[in-house]
Amino acid sequence: PFTGTWYGFMYSTGAVLWYLITKHEIQRRQGPIPPSGLPELLFYGLIGGVIGARIGYVLFYNMAPFLEKPWDVVSFWKGGMSAHGWLAGMSIGGFLFIWKHRVNLRQLSDTVYLGLPVGLAFVKIGNFINCEGYGRVTDLPWGVVFSSAGSAPRHPSQLYEAIFEGMLLFTVLWFVRCKPLRSGDLSCFFLLGYGMMRFFIEFTSVTEPVWGGKLGWLSSGQLLSLVVIGIGAIGYIIPRIGRFQR
Repeated sequence: PFTGTWYGFMYSTGAVLWYLITKHEIQRRQGPIPPSGLPELLFYGLIGGVIGARIGYVLFYNMAPFLEKPWDVVSFWKGGMSAHGWLAGMSIGGFLFIWKHRVNLRQLSDTVYLGLPVGLAFVKIGNFINCEGYGRVTDLPWGVVFSSAGSAPRHPSQLYEAIFEGMLLFTVLWFVRCKPLRSGDLSCFFLLGYGMMRFFIEFTSVTEPVWGGKLGWLSSGQLLSLVVIGIGAIGYIIPRIGRFQR
């Protein structure tokens, strides 16, 4: 039966706010797609994001149980989503939209990525309310006792992400977008900012093994964040290489 959840409410709220921010940016830029195309883009992004988040959770964090019961991969209602998988799936959905409508990749990315931190912030608040994705035990005064993690106060890592990867990153992008930038720069700034903030916040999180093992001191979230940082850096540097400028 249909049931309402805080996580679903926050996910939907984030999607609506992303829609409003992106529509405003499309009207301000007068492109790269007409406002009438935005609902279809949102559909591609949401479907791709949800599927990618689920597959990312299975591949990056919890593959063993799904090897025994592969049909549980589609059991979204049992929980288990990955932010990095969500980002990858959303990007694939965006690529399908671009391929269908022949839209400029870098221009659309700049428009789309602006509002993503706001959506991410609300998803992380949903994680906090659900008492999932919490951090390590701490004696700091703002430590939170989560009902599913015993009586010891822990870092509210979800709120760290909502504040820094969400609202702070959005604020920076909102002001930077008015500066003279190359096409694609804003989306690269999002990837760099998200990757770096997530990397450092992971030091407060409960460490997850990397594909069932360890890779030095890196957690799986930090390893994936380095990949995001690398993609953002490459996207920023390539247009500035001489032969690509001609």
